[in-house]
Amino acid sequence: MRLACPSPGVFASALTLCCCLLASCASWLPESRADTTTFETFDDARQALESLVPMESTRQALENHGFDLSKHPNVTILTHADVVRLFVPSALLRREDLDPGIVACLEAANACRGMDIRLARVHKKRTGGFFADFFNFERHTQTTGWRFNAVVLFVNDKVVYRTWGGQPELKEQEDTRNPLGPFQDIGPAQANSAATAK
Repeated sequence: MRLACPSPGVFASALTLCCCLLASCASWLPESRADTTTFETFDDARQALESLVPMESTRQALENHGFDLSKHPNVTILTHADVVRLFVPSALLRREDLDPGIVACLEAANACRGMDIRLARVHKKRTGGFFADFFNFERHTQTTGWRFNAVVLFVNDKVVYRTWGGQPELKEQEDTRNPLGPFQDIGPAQANSAATAK
C-alpha cells in the first residue's frame, strides 16, 4: 500500500501557519499599566499645578484644574502636625529659610492643611521571545511612563504654597538571563526540601 505524500501546498500552508504563530508569540507576553491620574502627560499635571497662585487660589481652583480627589485616589491629606514634620525636620532650619506660604501655614495651627499628591502613568511590557521568556531563560521588561508628585498647603481654603517634582520621562530596561532556565532557582535548600519530602 502506498502512502500519499502531502502536496507542496499543504507544506506551504503549514509553514505559513508556524511563521504566523511564532510572529504572534510576542503578543502573548504579559504587560501591565498603572494609571492613577486623569492627566495624559507629566507637563499637563505640572501646568495645572503651576496655574495655582499662592495666597490667591482656592481649594476649588485646585479641583477645577484637574486635581479632583474623587479621581485621584493616591492623595494624602496632611494635618498641621504632618506639615511640621515635613517642612521643619531640623532645629537648625531658620524661619527665614522657609517659604512665606509654609510659615503662614505653620502659624495657622489647625487651620493649616495640606495635600500630598502622587500621580503616575506607568506601562510595563515584556519584550523578546515568548519561549525564552516562558521557560525563564531570558526575560526583558521595558518600563515607560512618568511619575508626578506635588505638595499643596492651605490655610482654611486658600492655597498658600505649592511645589512639584517627579520623573517626567520614565524609561527602564531590565534584562534577566538564566542559563538553566526553569531549573535556575533550584538550589540546595529546595533540593533538601525535596529529599525530606521523600
